[in-house]
Amino acid sequence: MKENKVLLIGEPMGLLISCEEKKLEDSRHFISSIAGAEYNVALGLTRLGHTAEYITKIGTDTFGKKILNALRDNSISTNKVMVDENYSTGFMLKGKNSHGDPEICYYRKNSAASTLTIDDVKDIDMTEYSALHMTGIFPPLSETCLETAEYLMKKAKSCGITVFFDPNLRPRLWKSTNHMTETLNKLAEYCDYILPGYKEGEILCGSAQPQKIADFYLNKGVNTVIVKNGPEGAIGFTNDETITSPAAYVEEIVDTVGAGDGFAVGVISGISEGLSLKDTLIRANAIGGMQIMSQSDNEDLPDRNKLNDFIKNNKAFL
Repeated sequence: MKENKVLLIGEPMGLLISCEEKKLEDSRHFISSIAGAEYNVALGLTRLGHTAEYITKIGTDTFGKKILNALRDNSISTNKVMVDENYSTGFMLKGKNSHGDPEICYYRKNSAASTLTIDDVKDIDMTEYSALHMTGIFPPLSETCLETAEYLMKKAKSCGITVFFDPNLRPRLWKSTNHMTETLNKLAEYCDYILPGYKEGEILCGSAQPQKIADFYLNKGVNTVIVKNGPEGAIGFTNDETITSPAAYVEEIVDTVGAGDGFAVGVISGISEGLSLKDTLIRANAIGGMQIMSQSDNEDLPDRNKLNDFIKNNKAFL
């Protein structure tokens, strides 16, 4: 791969995180932040010294300004961030929950990002990039988003650009589970690396068994299938090898949101730097573990020194 310059497309959102362990409707105090799977990955890659360019649309509202400022403050390129005064920036509420996944409430229908079209991206020179990262969240935002996602993945594939794909299932955004499954499995045929969780595999492939998930996508021509296997860690599959890596040891789980994005940061950065699949999985599990110890979706994503120290001192990797 050439210079580590990754292209991402998606929807960043304003985020209000409850400070109280109550139902969202009963919460009175919130912390303001930013959410969005692709934003999280872009931020994580940048902290590790990679270059990330993020395609999106935001409104002229407060959340849009907050996102634009955060991108600049974190050295994420804004060259492909479009501002649309006719549509609002999406936002979400997240509850506080020390046991299990937090309550989530989205406000993203008819958002600025959902109006992205092929015309917005057709002039991008894909040969400038080493990789494209796509998730399964952006395609269902609208028909034009789905068309744009497939266009970019197909174009990247034809240019020989490495395509990473995290299914990141959000059933509420899709017309039906069948439509979600058929569409994402079609998009998977354009990717080189796919990162499903074992529970996602049960929906997408009909099985939660990592080997069966891997066989399903390897048979579609995917080069590498990396299955996130919950507390068991992760397993990487190619046609030539199978690598198992343990989950990082953490003393306390604070918030599971963003762990998968941290994992993706580890995979993309590791592969981009030429690490072995084994070392890439250790890095991915490490960042995922660091994420679940923080309430924020992205603010505690590590720089290289913090990451290396965590891996060196984590007993799961000794």
